[in-house]
Amino acid sequence: MEKKKILLDCDPGHDDAVAIMLAAGAPSLELLGVTVESGNQTLEKTVRNTCRVLQWIGREDVPVYAGCDRPMVRDKLTAGDIHGETGLDGPVFPPLRKQPESEHAVSFLIRTLRAYEGDITVVTTGPMTNLAMALRLAPEIAEKIRRIVLMGGSCTNGNVSPAAEFNILADPEAAHVCFTAGRPLTMVGLDVTRRVLCTPEVVARMAALDTCASRLFVDLMGHFCRTQKAIFGWAGGPLHDPVTIAYLIDPAVLTTRPMNAQIDLSRGPSYGRTNCDAYDYLGLPATADVAVDIDAERFWDLVEEGLARYGKEAQA
Repeated sequence: MEKKKILLDCDPGHDDAVAIMLAAGAPSLELLGVTVESGNQTLEKTVRNTCRVLQWIGREDVPVYAGCDRPMVRDKLTAGDIHGETGLDGPVFPPLRKQPESEHAVSFLIRTLRAYEGDITVVTTGPMTNLAMALRLAPEIAEKIRRIVLMGGSCTNGNVSPAAEFNILADPEAAHVCFTAGRPLTMVGLDVTRRVLCTPEVVARMAALDTCASRLFVDLMGHFCRTQKAIFGWAGGPLHDPVTIAYLIDPAVLTTRPMNAQIDLSRGPSYGRTNCDAYDYLGLPATADVAVDIDAERFWDLVEEGLARYGKEAQA
């Protein structure tokens, strides 16, 4: 079976870390590189976290590229209330050996997309700043993107404002660039990610695997689930970002509907909202395949299978 080539753009973040573990270990995926921007924490911290996770699971061969340290237009927004001072509070990591590449993430995205023939899927699990900047600097690369799969947005309520989800609100202008790039786009929003809560039962199930990846998962979820419960009252933390990777491994895990989806750039109370025309009120062409349902049981099976692929010992 031919592997799907992917570029993962992220801002770790506890749920991004799980997405990295799933993407790096999936036999059906070829992870060409990880690009990083500020988001859940500052760029320095999100890059360090990406390297820490890849070193932990023994995938130091996957290159990491530091990208944009701020949004395209708006002031910087971070999520330390959820992810802590480091962005990955909870686990105790060994001394960091892996380092990022010297090339800027935007340059790497442009160079890599130019080198392939339209068979790369770009997955974004943070603000879309790096990809948007690449599209603005080199518009011709749009046709080289097979599909954009993003964790972001919502058809209903947000999670940092009544209207907006964090990844979109952190850089709405970047999301607008990506949503209007004319490429196939799958939006994995809060409508489905809030249906995969990492309850204590899920944590116990993953702990039983006793691999280096499952132990990291348990340590990550200890902090993540506590902050989600304190702020939102959830029984467990919604595991947002890994849904994108689960979808690439098994597209049947999500039900999607084509919709016209636009980003609110008004700077009013709905700034950053993803306006998804579910009932075709506007009669405009669809711009995104929007996830509207998820097979939660299958999702957790995919997470379990992904964590089980790793060995027992973390990389020192």
